[in-house]
Amino acid sequence: MAEPANPRLVTFGCRLNAYESEVIRNHASTAGLGDAVIINTCAVTSEAERQARQAIRKARRQNPGARIIVTGCAAQIAPETYAAMAEVDAVLGNEEKLKAESYHALRQSNDRRNDRHVAVADIMTVTETAPHLISGFSARARAFVEIQQGCDHRCTFCIIPFGRGNSRSVPAGAIVGQIRDLVANGVREVVLTGVDITSYGGDLPGRSGLGALVRRILTLVPELPRLRLSSLDVVEVDDELRHLLVSEQRLMPHLHLSLQAGDDMILKRMKRRHLRDDAIRFCAEMRALRPDIVFGADLIAGFPTETEAMFENSLRLVEECGLTFLHVFPYSARKGTPAARMPQIPGPVRKERAGRLRALGLAAQRAYFTRHVGASASVLVETSEGAQSFGHSEHFAPVSLTFPAVPGSIVSAHIQSTTDEHLVAIAA
Repeated sequence: MAEPANPRLVTFGCRLNAYESEVIRNHASTAGLGDAVIINTCAVTSEAERQARQAIRKARRQNPGARIIVTGCAAQIAPETYAAMAEVDAVLGNEEKLKAESYHALRQSNDRRNDRHVAVADIMTVTETAPHLISGFSARARAFVEIQQGCDHRCTFCIIPFGRGNSRSVPAGAIVGQIRDLVANGVREVVLTGVDITSYGGDLPGRSGLGALVRRILTLVPELPRLRLSSLDVVEVDDELRHLLVSEQRLMPHLHLSLQAGDDMILKRMKRRHLRDDAIRFCAEMRALRPDIVFGADLIAGFPTETEAMFENSLRLVEECGLTFLHVFPYSARKGTPAARMPQIPGPVRKERAGRLRALGLAAQRAYFTRHVGASASVLVETSEGAQSFGHSEHFAPVSLTFPAVPGSIVSAHIQSTTDEHLVAIAA
C-alpha cells in the first residue's frame, strides 16, 4: 500500500515551529491532504508577518489548485487578517494545528475560497500540552522535542504569549518516550525546545525543573549521543542544570541566551527578569566551570527610549559575556504590547544599530573560528553531496567537511581553515 503524500510545509520562526511542522505534516498526510500547502507563521516581528503573507501569495501562484492552510502565531493572533486573504482556504489556531481531527475536518469539508474554514480558539483557555509523538524528522539527523508551551511572563515588546498562551509543560515520561522513539529511528541529537523552557515543570506535580528533566533524559536514554537546549533565561537556570552542564559530556557545550539588551534601564522597561550583571556573572561562572562552553544570544536594537549610551551598553555586553553567535533584531512594534505605546526610535536608527550589532557579532564569530583552526571537532553530519559534507560541531559551529560522510553520523574532524560563515575540516 502506497504511503500517503506529504503536504508542502513552509515554516517561519522558532525551533518550536519547526517541531510543530513535523506534527502538522504527519496529521495532514494521514488525513489525505497531501496536495495542500501549509504556511506555519511567526509573529515575533512585523517583518515575519510580511514574509508570511508574501509566502501565501507565492504559494497560490505556484499551486493554483492546492488548498492553502495558514496556521501558527500570526494566524492565532489575527485570524481575520489571513481569512480575508483571497489566496487562503483555511486558518487554524496554534491549538488546532496540532490536532489530527482538524485536518480530517478539512479533508471532509468542501469549503474552498467561497467559504473559508476558520478554527481558532482562545489560546489563553488552554491549560495542558499533550505530547505530540513523532518518530522522526524529515531529512534530519537532529530533532526538536517540545517540552513546554506558552509563557507566563509579559515582556513589554512580546506578542508571543497571546499566540501561545500561558506556560504549560509536557510530562517527563512522555518526553523520554518520544526521545527513545527518535533515537531508535536514527536521530543522533535532540534539541529540547519550547517558548520558555527554563519555566519547565512549574505547572506539573512536584514542580521539578528543567535540570531534573535533563538528568532523567540522559539517565533513561543512554543511547542518545547528544542533547542540546534551546533559548534559556539566565536567572532561571537551576542548580541541577548547571551541574549537568559541567558533568555531562552528552549535554552540548553551547547555550543560547535570551538576553535582549545590555542596559539595565532598557531591561527594566522590557520587563525582563535579569539585569546586565546577571548575564555577565552567569557567563563567567559557566565558563569557569566548563571552559569550552560557547554562548549565543538574542539581542534587540532600537528598543523604545534607547539612547546611544544605552545601546553602547549592549555592544559592550557582547565582549563582557564572551558571546559568539548573535541573533539580532531591530525592534518591531507589535500592536497590543506596552512597548508599542512607548516613545519610538526612528526606523533608520533601529536598522543602523542592528547593523552595528550584527557586525560585532560577525567579528566575534570570525575570532572564534580563527581560534579553532588546528583543533579537533565532533561533527554531526546533516547533509552530504559528492565529496563534501556539512554539519555542526558540539559547540553548534557550522562545519564544512572536505570528505563524504553519512548523514546522521557523528565524525571526528580536524579544523583546517575558516570562511566568514563556517569552519572547514578534514578527516581526523
